[in-house]
Amino acid sequence: MLAELLHEERVRVGLTVSDKDAALLTIASLLTMPEGQVNAESVYDVLLERERLASTGVGSGVAIPHGRCDAFDELRAAVAICPGGVDFEAVDGLPVQILVGIVGPRSMPQKHLAALAGVSRVLRNDATRAQLVEAADSAQAYRVLIEPR
Repeated sequence: MLAELLHEERVRVGLTVSDKDAALLTIASLLTMPEGQVNAESVYDVLLERERLASTGVGSGVAIPHGRCDAFDELRAAVAICPGGVDFEAVDGLPVQILVGIVGPRSMPQKHLAALAGVSRVLRNDATRAQLVEAADSAQAYRVLIEPR
């Protein structure tokens, strides 16, 4: 699932973000790559709107900010690895180190839900999360996410 949604340019490791807003803006910016045709601020607004309903910090150092944005004609994902962690108001109260953003058009609700479930399944694995946080570079993190298990 992630292999279909993720582009290597939308994966970043070793990031330091000061707070939840900065983390959401980082993910929003990554989601617009590689084309950069969609405004990152509008994607940030979509993610923030969803975040206001409830934190997308799902626990175990993971957050999956997501939303629906008709500026995109396909579902896409982006990944930001913040080894130092960021307070994301996660359900378990722990800092978030792995952020996986997902956006797509409103016309794809089933695919959106399937993507969320797929990401959750991949990141449920302790070893996968550790490999992502310890990845030497973005290419290594990308491989961890897309290689079949």
